[in-house]
Amino acid sequence: MKSLPYYDDLTARQTIKLRELIKTLPPFAKEFFRAIDSTTQVRTRIAYAYDLRVFFHFLIDENPAYRNYSVLDFKVSDLDKIESVDLEEYMEYLKVYISEEQHKHMQNTEQGVFRKMSALRSFYGYFYKRQLIEKNPTLLVDMPKIREKEIIRLEADEVASLLDFVEHGGDHLTGQKLAYYEKTKERDLAIITLLLGTGIRVSELVGLNVDDVDFRNNGLHLIRKGRKEMTVYFGNEVADALEQYMEGSRKLIIPKEGHEDALFYSMQRRRIGVQAVQNLVKKYAKEVTPLKKITPHKLRSTYGTALYQETDDIYLVAEVLGHSDVNTTRKHYAAMSDTRRRQAAGKVVLRESASQDVDGQKH
Repeated sequence: MKSLPYYDDLTARQTIKLRELIKTLPPFAKEFFRAIDSTTQVRTRIAYAYDLRVFFHFLIDENPAYRNYSVLDFKVSDLDKIESVDLEEYMEYLKVYISEEQHKHMQNTEQGVFRKMSALRSFYGYFYKRQLIEKNPTLLVDMPKIREKEIIRLEADEVASLLDFVEHGGDHLTGQKLAYYEKTKERDLAIITLLLGTGIRVSELVGLNVDDVDFRNNGLHLIRKGRKEMTVYFGNEVADALEQYMEGSRKLIIPKEGHEDALFYSMQRRRIGVQAVQNLVKKYAKEVTPLKKITPHKLRSTYGTALYQETDDIYLVAEVLGHSDVNTTRKHYAAMSDTRRRQAAGKVVLRESASQDVDGQKH
């Protein structure tokens, strides 16, 4: 059974952060966050809090009626004073605005605008359903259309090149850079091989403990979204990379107190973080595929693509990737399936050409 201190600590830190964020919102917002507590993850509520704060700052900056307001001055009755035209202006505002917190220009793609409008819809929906406001203008505004993005992934030769570079990329280095490379090579190779060979999320990887690795069955015990426990299996290449790291450089690390069980460590001898994994993946990938922006999530897509090509089983891919809804998986890999169907259509011969003999040779 996987121990949960890491996840308990992460949830506790996120909960404290959420409480601090809620204090920066109008007092009545607490009711909304209390209501969605049991149906959403903490990090989702944190995102909602940030998004709603942007909305109230927009009203103060752009709406003359609220020019003398602070965010804490808003009351639930103020929501009823907002018209659909105000929300259309808000959507335009979201494309480029100045962050109150970071004092710099922020930009949103269609997806970013969509997310912020979704948060606002949920917010309005809660108070409208409980008859605390009389209208819900968010339902009168068309949501931005999200253009489907092409899945960026590594081809088979790029996967091989990436792993080769991680393993032998120190050949041209000297001095401190070479020393750093040698110190982290086994760890980095194990991390990238694990991401490519299992398709696990980077958040799942950083939460791994040593006792989550079962070499007897080549299994990895994970805590997935929603605290769901699952065993993900890996092949011999992953097993070799993990074993080399665990029997090699990891044994030389004296971890900081409280981090003794972690599978992967940072240079500070603490459990490695999400940002550190993202940085190391980008660092190696840009040397191999400079035109592709490769992240841990792209390595996940690479694995999902390879698994689907080998099995043609969308349900299996969804289960292994930990998608709660198979439609999420289908949306990402439907285009690839369509390509395969087109290729298959050309293989069916209805009538032999008159210019061919029985062996299919042209005369």
